[in-house]
Amino acid sequence: MTYSGGMRRRLDISMSLIGNPPVIFLDEPTTGLDPQGRIEVWQTVKQLAGQGTTVLLTTQYLDEAEQLADRIAILHQGTIIQNGTLTELKQLLPPAKVEYVEKQPSLEDVFLALVGDTGEAETAHADRTDGTVPAGKESR
Repeated sequence: MTYSGGMRRRLDISMSLIGNPPVIFLDEPTTGLDPQGRIEVWQTVKQLAGQGTTVLLTTQYLDEAEQLADRIAILHQGTIIQNGTLTELKQLLPPAKVEYVEKQPSLEDVFLALVGDTGEAETAHADRTDGTVPAGKESR
């Protein structure tokens, strides 16, 4: 049986949970994953936190920290230079000025629309990790 990167990472996380530890450390768990695998890992982390497990997660993807973290510590040159909730950290900057910006879809939005991802784990093409569009999905 072949596992996608996300499924493999979820299996790694599951193995870490043997004995129901109160704290789990995840070091950049989504590095190198395709968008679907990344969503699978995010769902697993959210589920763990929702069940009361403290998840300490390191990431270089700031959008990942925004999506997953209750509290964020910003590390720079080996030192935590600031920490707090996302709201507290955003208050460190001057208030944003309001501008009208038309949001265009990102490449990730296009990819997920083409592969039919609804945010739920997909299994039909779970073994694809190269980011290409599966055969038969080229045009709609």
